[in-house]
Amino acid sequence: MADKSRELALVTLLTVARFPLILLFFAGALYNTMHPSAALFWGSLAALILSAVTDLFDGWLARRYQVETPFGAHADPLMDKFFFLSTLPLLVYITRANNHNLHAVILLILTLAFLTRDQWVTFLRSIGSIYQASGKAHWAGKVRTAINFPLIAAIYIHEESPLRLIPLPLIYAAEAVAFLVNAISIYTYTRHYWPFLRRAAALHDQRNSAE
Repeated sequence: MADKSRELALVTLLTVARFPLILLFFAGALYNTMHPSAALFWGSLAALILSAVTDLFDGWLARRYQVETPFGAHADPLMDKFFFLSTLPLLVYITRANNHNLHAVILLILTLAFLTRDQWVTFLRSIGSIYQASGKAHWAGKVRTAINFPLIAAIYIHEESPLRLIPLPLIYAAEAVAFLVNAISIYTYTRHYWPFLRRAAALHDQRNSAE
């Protein structure tokens, strides 16, 4: 039992560690736009990568140790939302500060798509919770995260690295894939929660008729 408690504590720590790590990235990357420094760039990038790595290992360890909890099922997507909420607007700012206007517009559209999807999925989960539906991430959400965390790091490297390591056409292609996967995720979650949406709407209609 003590081992399970330690394993659960480790998984929980990895999940919540994403929050301070992404704050470190945000602060470092923002300061780097005003006072560029190779050390600051690499330090900010390391915080970003570590934040993404925690997402990979907390879920894997939770399944391996069999310590999956309702808290973890809801805290993990919350940390993902904070990741996107912190990084995407910052990348829009960075690309605009670099006078890469077309890329900034593309990222602005991607930001709107990502944040809209996150709010929609949160709404769906809240409806599902009324009927005790599981709040675990669907496969489409996991694929979206697996693609977009490295993509965000790649965009930051392209925009701020002292060396041009990643060509822009490759970034554009990856962003197109990310947009498509985001749309698939919206569709998949909506289809999964559709029966609960119908039940909630029907209950609402019945109450209105009774009144």
